[in-house]
Amino acid sequence: MSGAGTLWLVPVPVAPGDWRAVMPAGTVERACALDYFVAERAKTARAFLRQWPLVRPLQEIEIAELDPHAPTAGIDALLAPILAGRDGGLMSEAGCPGVADPGALLVAAAHRAGVRVVPLVGPSAILLTLMASGLEGQRFAFHGYLPTDRGLRLAALADLERRSARDRETQLWIETPYRAQAMLEAVLAGCRDRTRLALGCDLTAAAAATADRAATGAGGAGEWVGMRSVADWRRAPVAIDGRLAVFALLAEPIESAESTGGARGGPAAPRPRGEGAGPKPFARPRGGSAKLQRRRG
Repeated sequence: MSGAGTLWLVPVPVAPGDWRAVMPAGTVERACALDYFVAERAKTARAFLRQWPLVRPLQEIEIAELDPHAPTAGIDALLAPILAGRDGGLMSEAGCPGVADPGALLVAAAHRAGVRVVPLVGPSAILLTLMASGLEGQRFAFHGYLPTDRGLRLAALADLERRSARDRETQLWIETPYRAQAMLEAVLAGCRDRTRLALGCDLTAAAAATADRAATGAGGAGEWVGMRSVADWRRAPVAIDGRLAVFALLAEPIESAESTGGARGGPAAPRPRGEGAGPKPFARPRGGSAKLQRRRG
């Protein structure tokens, strides 16, 4: 759109630590030149901006909050300064804006209005976990959050495992820190022995954690990625309660799983009928976006 500004998508660190270690200089330089930002929480955005070498005082930077439940008029109001010719930045609570993040609403509105949208380079816990997992990297799918109800969660995991086996596709999802351990236990209870599971915990955090430290629980510090078969995770369990976790699962191809009898010698549990059966892409817990829940955790 002629005369409109540009919407810059500004990633932020995923975990606490020195931002210089994870943020490209070009991304920070571009963000520091802006005087208008949209974020889910202004407080979080200010905390990031305060650390960066801004070209103007923080008090002169406008930060508008994006309500994920706002009507279309609310989103249009956030876009209005950019339509008027002002460049703006979209920031997430953690990682990349628009990914498991309500900022996608503003990005979609910008495209409808013909506004130029430019994604900047930065950390993504989802891609970092996939990179470090050793699982299938040509075919993968992200599912946001799985259901919190135990029965529906197990059904969703069975559905993901079947899909992974059928399509030879890595399945990724995230969980809040306070439910991470329950999610891990559900995977170990419901998935086949030979299914491979990768865990990415506290990615980009300042200190590197050893496997032994990760096994001690939430007291472990720093980023840690591990990948084993479900059977091996059962034999050497870890405690991840309170940690920012990304899960990645890759099941054996159907013909291979059938030849070995699958997990514990039987087929996966049938998927229940009706609403809520199986994962809903980008589903968020009540109370805000996926990333906001992780921050609160």
